[in-house]
This record gives sequence, C-alpha cells and structure tokens, in this order.
Amino acid sequence: MSTKASQPSWKALVIDKRIRQQASIPADWLSVIEPHIPSPDTLDVSGIPDQCTELLSEREREITNTLDVQVLLAKLASGEWSSVEVTTAFYKRAIIAHKLTNCLTEIFVERALARAAEVDAYLKEKGEPMGPLHGLPVSLKDQLCIKGLETTMGYVSWIGKYADKDAALVEVLYKCGAVPFVRTNIPQTLMWPETFNNVFGRTVNPYNRLLTSGGSSGGEGALIALRGSPIGVGSDVGGSIRIPSAFCGLYSLRPSYHRIPYEGAVNSMLGQDSVPSVFGPLANSLSGVKLFTQAVVASEPWRLDPLCVRKKWDQDAYELKEHGGGNGMCFAVLWDDGWVKPHPPVIRALETVKKALEAQGQKVIDWVPLKHKEVVDNVGAIWAAGAAEDYRVTTQPTGEPVLATMSEDDNTVVESTFRPSHSDTVSAYQLWQLHLKKRELRKEYLDYWEATVEKTGTGRPVDAIIAPVAPYAAPPHGKNLSSAYTTVWNGLDYTALVIPVSRVDENVDVKLPPHQFLSKDDEDNYNMYDSATFNNAPIAVQLVGRTLEEEGVIGMAEIVNAALKTTA
Repeated sequence: MSTKASQPSWKALVIDKRIRQQASIPADWLSVIEPHIPSPDTLDVSGIPDQCTELLSEREREITNTLDVQVLLAKLASGEWSSVEVTTAFYKRAIIAHKLTNCLTEIFVERALARAAEVDAYLKEKGEPMGPLHGLPVSLKDQLCIKGLETTMGYVSWIGKYADKDAALVEVLYKCGAVPFVRTNIPQTLMWPETFNNVFGRTVNPYNRLLTSGGSSGGEGALIALRGSPIGVGSDVGGSIRIPSAFCGLYSLRPSYHRIPYEGAVNSMLGQDSVPSVFGPLANSLSGVKLFTQAVVASEPWRLDPLCVRKKWDQDAYELKEHGGGNGMCFAVLWDDGWVKPHPPVIRALETVKKALEAQGQKVIDWVPLKHKEVVDNVGAIWAAGAAEDYRVTTQPTGEPVLATMSEDDNTVVESTFRPSHSDTVSAYQLWQLHLKKRELRKEYLDYWEATVEKTGTGRPVDAIIAPVAPYAAPPHGKNLSSAYTTVWNGLDYTALVIPVSRVDENVDVKLPPHQFLSKDDEDNYNMYDSATFNNAPIAVQLVGRTLEEEGVIGMAEIVNAALKTTA
C-alpha cells in the first residue's frame, strides 16, 4: 500500500514525463534538426524549418508549404500525394517547430502513420476518399482525448491518466478521414491567454521568441505558424483560439456554443455551463477553417454529443442570402471597447481592413461599444464562482503549485484576473443572478445590433463587426493580462473569425502622443507600448457575426480576406 511519503514529488513526475516525450521523437530526426536550432538571441525562427533540407526533402517542403488546405485535400483525394507521405512531412516539420518553440505535448508517430496507411489503403481499395478530410494530418490541443494516450492538460496530477476512449470530435475526425498526429501545449488550467505549465514549460512565438504565442491554444498557434500542421483544433472560452491565432498570424474560428462537439474532452471548470468552452479550427488558410467546419457539422455530431446543436451546414447562409448576397454590405469597425485603446499596429490593421472594404464598394461605419466592460466583468464573475476551488482540487494530489504568473521571472507576479481567489466564491442563488444578468445583457446587445438598421442604408442591421482581437500584438511573456476584446463575444455567444492582416513594423507603428486615458488599464496599456519590443509580431482582426452564424461569418470573412489581398 502506497503512502504519501512514498509517492514521487511532482517534479520527479515532470522529469519522467519529459524524458518519455523526448523518447517519442525519432532519434534520427533529432540528430539532423539539432544543428539548425539557433541560440536564444535569434528571435525570428519562422524561416528555419525550410533550412532543414537534410530532414525535409524538396517534395516534403512543397507539401508543408502548401498553405491552402483545399489544395492539400485535392491532392490527397486524387492519390497524387499519399497520406503517409503528407503525414510524414508534417510530422518532421512539427518536430522542427517543437524544437524551436516548445509547442508539442503528445507525439505518436507510429500510431499516426499506421492511421495514414489505413486511409491510403481505403482509397486504393474503394477508389474514393474516406471522407471530406481524407488523409489530412490534424493537430489537437491537449484536451482532446485519444484512446490509449495520456491527456495531462498541463497538470502534473494528470500525468499517467490514459484515455479509455476517443473524444467525440476525435471520433468525427476519424469518420471524416483525418489523421490526428500530435497534441499541443497549453497553459496550466487553460484559463490564461499565454502558454506555460509545469509539465511541458513555455511555448514561444515563432516570429519573435521574446513574445508570447498566446493561449490557451498557444501550442497550436506556434505549430501551425511554422507550418508543422495544416490545420489544428483549439478551444475558446474567453479568446483561447483567437488570441494565439492573431498573435501567430493565422485564420481561426470561434463558433457559438455547442456547434462543434465537446463531449469526451477534458477541461477546467467542468460543469460551468453558462459560458461554455467551444472547439474550433486554426489554419494558414481560410479554406481550412471552412472545410473543417463544414466537414464536422456535416457528420451529424449531435449523434455523439447530447449538447451539440442539431444544425447541418447551411449553404444559403454561407452564400450570404441574408446579407445581400455579399454585395452592398455594411460592416462596422470597433475602434476600441471604451475601456482600453489598442496600440498603433492594431489601429493600422483596422484602418487597412476599412480601406480594403471601401475599395470594393462595401460600406463601413463605426461601432460604438455597448457595455463591453459589464459583459466581461459578468463572465469573469461567473468563472470566479468556482475556479479557485477547481484549480485547488485538481492540483492537490501532487502538491503542484497553481501558477500565479506567466512571467519568465518567477519573482515578478503581476496582478491578473485569471487567478481568482476563494473570496470570489458566491452562493448558488448569487450565481443564478449572474446568469440572469448575462441573459439580460445578451438581449440588450441584440436589440442594439438590430437598431443599426437605421444607420446602414442597406435595409438590414450591420452585417458584421470588425474588431481588435487584443489591444496589442503578441506581447512579451507575462504581459498578456487581459482577454477583454475576445471574452465579450464569448459572453454574448457571437461567432467570430480571425483574419491576419500584417506584422508590426517598428519604423511605421511608432508610439503616438498620450491620449485622454479611458481607464487605469488604458494608461498601463499605453505605457507598455514600444514599437521595437513588438517588432515583427503578426497583427490581425476578428470578424464578429451573430449567434450560430458560422456559415455566414465564414462567407463574410472570405469577402474581407479577398479585399485585403486585392489591395495589398
């Protein structure tokens, strides 16, 4: 019978887990990668994977540099590229990405290649692809359980917990013909817009390793930015898909509650159903976002997840039948949330999108925020009701400390709302009042949006909102202290899609003179900005539509994306 005294310390568990992770990487791959890994003072490592020519053949570089997922799928479906060779190519590149940014958790090469061979055999035997994602390697955030694999989610206490079945979304991906091949890093508890935990450590931004890759899907962001995966699955309860997507220059979708199946995945704060976490795709192409969403909803996931909305892909909505067919639309730009003004590069991204849309004949007006701080505070209070206890119960078995900061300096603890205290706990009745307040705020915002029919000139309310993803581009580690620009849409349950626009240019995005500060947070945000610090960080916007409007948001995002490319 074991006793507490005989149990290994949590640090011993971490050492063993990291040794096992390293052993899961083919040794002959590592030997040719290591000479290409630069010293820490090399900040931009985005070009290094293509320099690893000893590991990645010319054909493998062609495969992994094919950004358009639609093109990849066409070559896989025709048999021009086999799933085994595509999966091998992305696997090699994923390991390079991992050595550069520390983005992976579970690595299961032999298992994934066996699956790829199975898909190839199906195509050869049947003469048709296995499904809409036939042969496509897909990376998964470290929440999505795969039978027989550990799912630690960044908790030491979960080391050694092996899944006895696949999560519903993994089942769907298999049905669609996909090849899950790696899982990716997250922050401890998930409830932080950066990526660091005691098990696997910190994930950094491939465009500037002094900056965060975002969170909580930060491993996905770094991996896909380095083209180590053609498409990945992240989760988003307050911005955890969109923030790493924006910070790493990717496309991504935050769908509405229960559109994509969540059943069988692990999570923090399980049972907190008022503001549910949602799964969604991240990719280097907008086609990847569309094809993933279309494939998953077409698979009837409500047959696996009792909470999943019974709603098939709506082609009319995608073709924007409710939005004038995509012509003569009216977009609205949210320049700030009334609380914190964004940094110059974020404003430049918004201005770039506005000019591109106007050049295509679309109308653009300003969006005046309505009670954004109230919505964000309400969501935060709902989370805080039980979060501290949830974290304590989860970490208690091993005595692992709950992280209080994402700073690289352990002695620098900056106050953050991401770590509520036990004093934030409320009674069941008080929690009900928070839920009621959220419902009232959603109704108020709905009415506010509907009333814009008086301003658009289209006979419809505003078609979509163009908004910042954060008040800054990817900040230094430990400095991403707010998710207000994303959390507001989680509270309202609006579908949101991230579109990359540009990168910070320290010579263009110079610091502006002080403005009339909206709040102490606004002043702190202003003082944080220095163009050299943020140089080369991607900048992006999010296109926000209505609840359960995934198809329409994807359709409108295509219009915005095409306008940006036309005017580039």
